[in-house]
Amino acid sequence: MADGISVIAIDGPVAAGKTVVGRELAQSLGFASLDTGVMYRAVTWLALHDGISLEDETSLGELARDNPVSLEGDTGGRVSVAGHSLGTELRESPVEGNVSLVSKVSTVRKELVKQQRKLAAKGKIVMIGRDIGTVVLPDADLKIYLTASPENRAQRRWQEMLKRGQTVELSTVLSETLARDKIDSSRDDSPLRPANDAWQINTDCLSIEQVVQKIIARATGN
Repeated sequence: MADGISVIAIDGPVAAGKTVVGRELAQSLGFASLDTGVMYRAVTWLALHDGISLEDETSLGELARDNPVSLEGDTGGRVSVAGHSLGTELRESPVEGNVSLVSKVSTVRKELVKQQRKLAAKGKIVMIGRDIGTVVLPDADLKIYLTASPENRAQRRWQEMLKRGQTVELSTVLSETLARDKIDSSRDDSPLRPANDAWQINTDCLSIEQVVQKIIARATGN
């Protein structure tokens, strides 16, 4: 491993390939992986489940503080929060449509960043999100920023939704993708942007395996 790389940050907009690339990269390197978006989704699910207004920033912050999100296994695919084991529920429409609203709440971000840093302190981890290299882990050993055109990202999301049995128009998914980009990049707290020292990779014309191999080559110095 080049220069003792132990912590890798992967950021980028929705459907740029971050999660699948991060998981496959972690598996190849023998690292754990954490999709931090799952943590925000868990808080969103819990807020909806408990009937907490998504406009009540104080209550949302308290919810995140009082109910730490824990991972089930090393892949970050399933999590536990407030006694609930969650997986596919985190990708359903109610959460999908509201997670950006919860993610931009500073009190929520503050609490989840604390949790994410504790997990990263153990080392040998690939952490995936939108503010990992800029805010959560500014001293990460390797920072990657994945991107792709809105059209390609919408196509990927649309295909994922169809596989889950969700019926939706591609044009609707594209509109939602653009709206999500606007919220993520314009929020006051930790807006989506590449870190100054991040290696940017456009995934439009690359397979998942090609992206993973590029990052492995950089990480190992080969």
